[in-house]
Amino acid sequence: MILHTTDNAVSWITLNRPEAMNAVTWDQRERAIALLADASADPAVRAVVITATGKGFCAGADLRGAPATGERVAGDVARTIRRGAQRLIAAVLDCEKPVIAAVNGTAAGIGAHLAFACDLVLAAEQAKFIEVFVRRGLVPDGGGAYLLPRLVGPQRAKELMFFGDSLPAADAERLGLVNRVVPADELEKTAREWAERLAAGPTRAIAMTKQLVNASLESDRATAFAAEAAAQEINMTTADANEGVASFVARRSPSYEGR
Repeated sequence: MILHTTDNAVSWITLNRPEAMNAVTWDQRERAIALLADASADPAVRAVVITATGKGFCAGADLRGAPATGERVAGDVARTIRRGAQRLIAAVLDCEKPVIAAVNGTAAGIGAHLAFACDLVLAAEQAKFIEVFVRRGLVPDGGGAYLLPRLVGPQRAKELMFFGDSLPAADAERLGLVNRVVPADELEKTAREWAERLAAGPTRAIAMTKQLVNASLESDRATAFAAEAAAQEINMTTADANEGVASFVARRSPSYEGR
């Protein structure tokens, strides 16, 4: 249900349930979380792409494959969300390699949040994003109320979540939810170009930059400045930082190894 390859230092994680519009199952989620953790730990992986087969990116959560829990008691739902959707979103946010979403079609519910958690988002022209929870009488989960206000501001986030309207890719790009919209037949090519460019970069510096940017949304200036200085101190011990400085002095292109 998940296809996985590593090519040119890029880990490709592909949801593969096209008949279900890639509604994510319990097993798929656990596999994706494991692959993201593996990408963090593997020095041979320097970027990640999350995409899908068929017409849909991810139509939300498919709870039919979840382990049976018997009669529901108070606390079960919150525990399921913590152990499930929130772990998947956290795995993307915490991945130590840059993660690109290549959104090929409909991204609804947790599928939309999976895309929004990624560091960069590419979308095919026919892609659309739907905060579907309100249509089912539900509160957004999977980090939606955390991610959306940080990406588009509270008013826009409320509009999307209160109405649950379908948001075309072009409008998502205008709002800042998508970095670039491309024709469908150029989506994989563009994702590969972006990912391989990231994979050729200074991997540890990019990882620390990701951490700084994510943390800055919840930090005061003094904390953010201290974290920035500490990150640069650590980064200057890496081989890539030394290569970057040496190549600048020698007026040549750097050759980074991700170390």
